[in-house]
Amino acid sequence: MKTKLGKEFKIGLSVIIALVLLFFGIDYLKGINIFRPANFYEVYYKDVAGLEVSAPVTINGFKVGQVREVSIDYANPGRVKVVMALNKDLKLREGTVASLGSTLLSGAYIILTPSSEGAQLPVGSQLKGVESTDLMASLTNEMMPKVNSILPKIDSLLYNLNTLVADPALTASIRRLDGITANIYTATGSLNTTMTGVNQQLPLILRNFGRAGVDIDTITNNLAYLSRDLRQLPLKPTMDNVERITSNLEEFSQQLKNPNSTLGKLTGDPALYNKLYRVSADIDSLIVDIKKNPKRYISIKLL
Repeated sequence: MKTKLGKEFKIGLSVIIALVLLFFGIDYLKGINIFRPANFYEVYYKDVAGLEVSAPVTINGFKVGQVREVSIDYANPGRVKVVMALNKDLKLREGTVASLGSTLLSGAYIILTPSSEGAQLPVGSQLKGVESTDLMASLTNEMMPKVNSILPKIDSLLYNLNTLVADPALTASIRRLDGITANIYTATGSLNTTMTGVNQQLPLILRNFGRAGVDIDTITNNLAYLSRDLRQLPLKPTMDNVERITSNLEEFSQQLKNPNSTLGKLTGDPALYNKLYRVSADIDSLIVDIKKNPKRYISIKLL
């Protein structure tokens, strides 16, 4: 009999331990650590859509606790009671606000905005709750007017795009681009061939440049010799002679222009010119007459 009771007792104890482990395991999986001391505070909302047990409670983005319980306040219909378990070291003051936040991926959570003034709140106090605007409603109210204003522009853009794509000129342009690309490819091949030839002729070109450099050095030396010879020429006496000749020519020119000088009278006196002309004519007549009648002027006597 004792043995039978011992077995039943062991079985019952095992079931109780399993249930306790299951309870604590479920809370642990939810993120609830019952072995960690915490302070509990209450807050009431009208709508807690998306808020679940173990949802985080944050201050400035840092997690300071979690939601321990979400239930309907049957004494005040239309309100939802939320119990928060906060870190025991966190001390809240009067005026602290608990507002609901929500994200598309992680659901709703509570954001605490601590107050720096006022008396310290006792554990279990009720905080002021502020409900956040529904995220989808906010997106609908803010984004849909902008989307509606953009849709006609998108429709016009798509129409213009279809018109552009259907334009035969675009097809012709693409074909021309294909031809240009082929020409560029051919030109690139020709350029590569030319560069190969240049690379092959480069040593010869460099040798020619070397020879040209030698010729330039020779020309430079010859110019240096010519400059030295020019410096050695008697340029000053030559220039003095040129200056004297120029002066004499100028004096001769002045005499020709002066009507009182001999040269001036010779070149500028009409009477003298006429006399010389008549003398020249008489001499010419005399020569003609001598040719016709030489005996008149030349007598030959024979002994």
